[in-house]
Amino acid sequence: MTEKKVRVRFAPSPTGPLHIGGVRTALYNYLFARKQGGDFLLRIEDTDQNRFVQGAEEYIMESLRWCGIQWDEGPGKDGPHAPYRQSERKDLYRQYAMQLIDSGNAYYAFDTAEELETMRKRIEAEKGNAQYDATTRGSMKNSLTLNKVETVSMLESGAPYVVRYKMPENEEVVMQDIIRGTVKVNTSQLDDKVLFKSDGMPTYHLANVVDDYLMEISHVIRGEEWLPSLPLHVLLYRSLGWESSMPQFAHLPLLLKPDGNGKLSKRDGDRLGFPVFPLMWNDPKSGEISSGYRESGYFADAFVNMLALLGWNPGTDQEIFSMEELVEAFSLERVGKSGSKFDPAKATWFNHQYLLKSENKDVASLFDLILKDRGIHEPIEKITRIVSLVKDRVNFVHEIWEQSAFFFNAPESYDEKTVQKKWKEDTPDILFQVIDILKNLEPFTIDSIDKALHDYMEQHEVGAGKLMIALRLSLVGAGMGPDLKEIMVLLGKEEVIGRIDRAVRIIGK
Repeated sequence: MTEKKVRVRFAPSPTGPLHIGGVRTALYNYLFARKQGGDFLLRIEDTDQNRFVQGAEEYIMESLRWCGIQWDEGPGKDGPHAPYRQSERKDLYRQYAMQLIDSGNAYYAFDTAEELETMRKRIEAEKGNAQYDATTRGSMKNSLTLNKVETVSMLESGAPYVVRYKMPENEEVVMQDIIRGTVKVNTSQLDDKVLFKSDGMPTYHLANVVDDYLMEISHVIRGEEWLPSLPLHVLLYRSLGWESSMPQFAHLPLLLKPDGNGKLSKRDGDRLGFPVFPLMWNDPKSGEISSGYRESGYFADAFVNMLALLGWNPGTDQEIFSMEELVEAFSLERVGKSGSKFDPAKATWFNHQYLLKSENKDVASLFDLILKDRGIHEPIEKITRIVSLVKDRVNFVHEIWEQSAFFFNAPESYDEKTVQKKWKEDTPDILFQVIDILKNLEPFTIDSIDKALHDYMEQHEVGAGKLMIALRLSLVGAGMGPDLKEIMVLLGKEEVIGRIDRAVRIIGK
């Protein structure tokens, strides 16, 4: 018997922006497929038209592309199992709902919203479990309590109905989960879930199982929130005669709030100041704009690397992984059962690491766009040199401006604390003497500047701290910045002399 080819799917609903927990689910599916030489499918589960949000599908696909998660089959990349939007597959599902009714595993239910509410209140008053199940179905309006003639009459009259799964009574369902091991649930705890509605649309449960079967999905890797649905899905495979083709299941742990108390939500990001979506999202209904990792300045590779380690442990001390290395190292067996706390500071740390290991010229190209937005046009070679001096001080490309603005604009003010502490009565005389030395200095290089300043301090018995801080204050406007001689060379002789002269005249007033 040949082993079944690995085929996995990420199946989001276009009901809003993609949460980073969803991105992680897609990533784990992708890594697993690539590791096993299998296929990764993207399927849009848009059966719930009431919750459909304009632009959400495009947002999901753009998010995956930004992360480098490429699907082998899906929207825009049709394969043998197209279409990949459930709304375009709706004619498929009715036959399977009818098959379940014909086999006695499902039934028509004609209960109105009022009748369902009456049932719930009655059961709650009796301190029971208020759900539509084996104990309550016998007192409701359905094809189990109506005779065949009455049922046909209701259907022919166009009465609204749903098709419910007929949950077996008091049966223990034993399931295997790659991450959680053996899971057992008694059907007495489960309700008769709706599978199909009279508007011709299936619910998630039926569409999910039918599509996974027809698309030959070998492994269902999804979030922990779907674990309660697993017994129903396993029973549906059995009831439809597909038990031998049933995929293996793996339910991923939750992403938790930074304090570990509960599932990470958008509200947590808003409250603590970090994104919970991969890309910025503009809600078409409310107009509310939510921040995204891309727009916040994160490298896609850093974002993916960070997400991969939220729930999966490589078993080594390695923290920085390329996508290729993640594929090589990934296994579902090393995904934990317990939730993973999201750490915003660690996310920033990952971006810093990726910034450090990026080529200076690549970072310079990104920074150049920021400079051009500010109306600043400089040779890329100069920008690259500046990036090399300051990138270890920042976490994001956009922060380079804060550390390097003085390279492009002369200071308009001078740090008061540094002036008070370090600017002495003889500082102007010292700086004017240094100007005279610099005027005649050729060539104007790091080595020549270093020697000239060193010789001056030795001859005039001026301390390095006294001269260097006064120079830095003159050139930068503060007591910060990279190597002073590097700054001077990049600014050029004329600009350096002009800035020193200006500082003496303003501070020395």
